[in-house]
Amino acid sequence: MKRICITLIILIGIASCKNGGNSKVEDINISPENLHAVVDKVTQIMIHDIFSPPVASRIFAYPNVAAYEIIAQNNPKYTSLAGQLNGLTPVPKMDTISDINPTLSALIAHMTISKQLIFSEDKFEVLQDSLYLNWQNTNAEQFEASKKYGLSVAAHIKEWMDKDNYNQTRTMPKFSVNTDDESRWQPTPPAYMDGIEPHWNKIRPFYLDSAAQFKPVPPPPFSLEKDSDFYKELIEVYNISNEITANGDDSEEIQIAQFWDCNPYVSVTRGHLMFATKKITPGAHWIGITKIASRKTNSDFDETLYAYTKTSLALYDAFISCWDEKYRSNLIRPETLINQYIDDSWVPILQTPPFPEYTSGHSVVSGAAGIVLTDIFGDNFAFDDDTEVPYGLPVRSFTSFNAAADEAAISRMYGGIHYRAAVEVGVDQGRQVGKLLLQKIEMRTDG
Repeated sequence: MKRICITLIILIGIASCKNGGNSKVEDINISPENLHAVVDKVTQIMIHDIFSPPVASRIFAYPNVAAYEIIAQNNPKYTSLAGQLNGLTPVPKMDTISDINPTLSALIAHMTISKQLIFSEDKFEVLQDSLYLNWQNTNAEQFEASKKYGLSVAAHIKEWMDKDNYNQTRTMPKFSVNTDDESRWQPTPPAYMDGIEPHWNKIRPFYLDSAAQFKPVPPPPFSLEKDSDFYKELIEVYNISNEITANGDDSEEIQIAQFWDCNPYVSVTRGHLMFATKKITPGAHWIGITKIASRKTNSDFDETLYAYTKTSLALYDAFISCWDEKYRSNLIRPETLINQYIDDSWVPILQTPPFPEYTSGHSVVSGAAGIVLTDIFGDNFAFDDDTEVPYGLPVRSFTSFNAAADEAAISRMYGGIHYRAAVEVGVDQGRQVGKLLLQKIEMRTDG
């Protein structure tokens, strides 16, 4: 009996040492910075993998929904998106008996879906494996229970995600260029790439009734008559470009154009070598602004995830709405016409991205994001936007999200890649997409 007692005392002492002298194992703490780090890592990998802007919006959205659905079960402030987003059914219920940490499960679900949507999985695994090891060492039982639940939710979201027609669009034919109609889009220099994502309007939207729900008014009728509305918009692009370049590379308009460029397809030619520079997409820029606003307001994990999720829903459907119109109107870019009819040596300040002109994608998604972020954080929310600092551009300051959206829209004219109609109609189109989200989708019980 004495030997048994001594053995028990030794075992208890060993367990106590493993727990740092405490009898209770500490909970795993998941902070909003953990979520920011995961989103930032995904963004970096998307830049490396060169995803198109519409596809990038998909990569942001689904992981956020997966994580949000877990938080909505645990936090009464938030409402499940099941039955609200097209085709989404309730995720598996959380076992309240098991030692599940909801925020940990949410982040694991987020990472699991993110990893399935990128190409360079090995780059993501470096972060994931480091986090897993830390959580395992902190509280193995809680980690395993939370991981098991997070993976079950991720599997449910993946099954829903796989029915959004994305895989089917991968096998659809390339866009056919109509060379006989001078009003139609033609590939632009220097890479003369094929039109990107011509079938994106076939992707299932999250909350739009259809891709064409906010079909914009048509662009001005194509005409090269100098008194026509279309030609006036064409020559306006040319004149603006010449005026601002005459003021030097440090002009305000050029700085605005470069700040909002967000073109992942910029090609650089060095002799016989052509390569792409690394830039974020328009959606990634607005996800970065979401991070800035969340940090400025000291938002906790749930509040931060809510902001990311709501913003990414708007971005996703905004791209569907915009791309539906791009390949319907199939309008030629200013660069093509200016080189052909006005000035064959003219080069726009920004490199023209590889898809039709109308409406402006950056204008549409910025309009949608501005509406949603204003709803979350309030109007007249001033912020310093350092999203582009890692890419060599300075901080810009804004008095509100909608002011930032307006600047993003006009930047496309400054850059020489869009006509005025595409910018003005586009930002309004995006704001309609954003307002519908606020009207149709309930995410917070307190408004």
